[in-house]
Amino acid sequence: MDFKDDAQLDSSQVESGGRGRIPGGGLAVGGGAAGILVLIVALIFGVNPGDITGGGDPAPVGPSSDLSAQCKTGQDADQSEECRVVGVVNSVQDYWPKAVQNYEPAKTVLFSDQVNTGCGAADSSVGPFYCPADRKVYLDLSFFKQLESRFGAKGGPFAQAYVIGHEYGHHVQNLLGTNARAQGDQQGPESGSVRLELQADCYSGAWAKNAYETGLFEKPFTKTDIEEALSAASAVGDDSIQERTQGRVNPEGFTHGTSAQRVKWFTTGYESGDPRRCDTFSGGI
Repeated sequence: MDFKDDAQLDSSQVESGGRGRIPGGGLAVGGGAAGILVLIVALIFGVNPGDITGGGDPAPVGPSSDLSAQCKTGQDADQSEECRVVGVVNSVQDYWPKAVQNYEPAKTVLFSDQVNTGCGAADSSVGPFYCPADRKVYLDLSFFKQLESRFGAKGGPFAQAYVIGHEYGHHVQNLLGTNARAQGDQQGPESGSVRLELQADCYSGAWAKNAYETGLFEKPFTKTDIEEALSAASAVGDDSIQERTQGRVNPEGFTHGTSAQRVKWFTTGYESGDPRRCDTFSGGI
């Protein structure tokens, strides 16, 4: 994944430095690998996910780093992880207004350890997620190291891009009202939650196919880039995570879909480049 050196970045789409705690609130969408386990435990035992992820008394939010000073061009995005996030977010949000009428931009918040959100308290164990209440994507960059060390993904810049594209897929679902189709159907192999997550994977693939047209990248994504995305998608499949952490697979506990399903739906989006092909709510998945 290579940005054009002279591509101009809009750092205002990404905030950096969030850290703190607030009491638990509404449930976020699209938690990462560790977050899947948090949500499963919360659903099984009937507890507030905020209580598991660190909800408690409010604490101050830490100072923000100035991304506007360090993330100005595509050359910066090739040299800095935070600036790469800015570049990917810029590309994703350049694409979606062309695909969805009345698209409304959403900011990404980079945080460390803990963060205040409109959905309540969150910490790094939840992984990347989207909060419908404040319409923001939240991302702790340490998640990507866990993705490699704990869950066996190849890693790489495009693994990060896939995850960001997935979370913005949840933003699109929120704008379109799709989230409501998963309410009250949070677990199981064909649950609304699984269908929602697989659709977000497909949306990420659709963006990836069209990303070069946003003008930020030096060339279309390579086979190696896509392999990084597929490896990440496979690593965070419910069956893969359950096998690694529990030693067995329980389909009734699925919330995000199997490794094969996640790969399938990202590939569907990527090969078609058409988000209209991402209907995971009709028929089998």
